[in-house]
Amino acid sequence: MNQIAAKPRAFPHNGLDRNGVALMLIDMQRDFLEPQGYLAGLGYDLGGVRGAIGPAQQLLAAARAAGLCIIHTRQGYRPDLAEVPAHKLARIQAGQSAIGKPGPLGRFLIRGEPGFQIISELAPVPGEFVVDKTANSAFWGTDLAAILTARGIRALILAGVTTDVCVHCTLREANDRGFECLLAGDACGSGDAEAHRAALHMVTVEDGVFGVLADVDAIVTALDRMDRPIATPTAAEIPQDAVREESSYLGDWSI
Repeated sequence: MNQIAAKPRAFPHNGLDRNGVALMLIDMQRDFLEPQGYLAGLGYDLGGVRGAIGPAQQLLAAARAAGLCIIHTRQGYRPDLAEVPAHKLARIQAGQSAIGKPGPLGRFLIRGEPGFQIISELAPVPGEFVVDKTANSAFWGTDLAAILTARGIRALILAGVTTDVCVHCTLREANDRGFECLLAGDACGSGDAEAHRAALHMVTVEDGVFGVLADVDAIVTALDRMDRPIATPTAAEIPQDAVREESSYLGDWSI
């Protein structure tokens, strides 16, 4: 049985099946990963998040080659901030939150602005899902659960930023919803090194109460052992115009 070597146990429990496993890349957006973006504007060192880009690229390439369902998420709000709860809006109005403030990449974390877009290194291609969200968990107020159910997905490989906030919130809710979860530790990142370390550790406590942990090399090794899907185009074979069109897609803004 083909499984990913992980801690504290192999993943998934019943073996890798491209029809039952999905890769989720959480919030790999310019606002979180580029020096002109939201996270840098808060004064965080970007080394912790940018270090996840290379491993995430390897993971994404392997998942595409294996024919896995691939889901990208983006965190962002309506331009009028209509969906922002009152207590968060009060922080914005008091200058205690940078959400919606103007920056070099447009208004921070606002849908449609340049900073809201996924970085070019990990841009979605046609056939991959883009889920836009206004909460830390990618399940809240989105159609993510419906997409996974419709495709028969029961296990998730998660990566992205930030490890301690949106990645962990999504993983925890996925676990509560009955999905078997693996966190790709080196394809995740945070602006806070201690929070990143703690978030990785929490996955494995109580014999993996939230899931399991593996590095990208172990995941890629197992994915490479899978039979190749028939006539699946590689990223290099997809016309760049199609890639640009998909990566500019604004997704479903409804909550």
